[in-house]
Amino acid sequence: MRRKVLDLLMSAGGVVAALILVAAGALAMWGYSFTNSNVHDQLAHQEIVFPAAAAFAHPKAGTEITPSMIPSVSQYAGQQLLTGQQAKVYANDFIAVHLSEMPYRGVYSKISAAALAHPDNTQLKALEQTSFQGTTLRGLLLEAYAFSVFGAIAFWAGIACFIAAALMLALVGFGFWHAHRTPEEAEVLVHHASTGGVAAGG
Repeated sequence: MRRKVLDLLMSAGGVVAALILVAAGALAMWGYSFTNSNVHDQLAHQEIVFPAAAAFAHPKAGTEITPSMIPSVSQYAGQQLLTGQQAKVYANDFIAVHLSEMPYRGVYSKISAAALAHPDNTQLKALEQTSFQGTTLRGLLLEAYAFSVFGAIAFWAGIACFIAAALMLALVGFGFWHAHRTPEEAEVLVHHASTGGVAAGG
């Protein structure tokens, strides 16, 4: 095969690969944008706001703000919950803390079992409702966080595809350049009839 033809074929294949990478990158970016906007919109509908900054001035165990919340929850003081990272913090460092301070450590299955065993205990019934609501909200927030992580992965995957496409186009450019300067008669493999050997062409 002529070397020029091989260069042109490989370069054409590189163009196709670059186009595929660009399409993949565009789809990944669309996935990131779609996930991000949906997480934001769903969280906005909940209208959850972090406690005001003043609430973190005197943290105390057993109150709304505990010492464990200072490193994480306090950074979002007074803000509306709108991002996946905020959802994770609110779920794990705010709701989970309050659930853990409840009887049975706020575990819904244990509280529910106790309430069923004592149907006349109104205190357990109220506790069951509180645990159910807190556990459900925490689960929904962590789901929003998980989707935001998928969105972040899609974003970086898109960036990687665009970089790979740029590198591929650079190789394609080199391939066309090499084909342009390669003599028409140059062969990839040259057969020597006298020796029966095969040598690479220039």
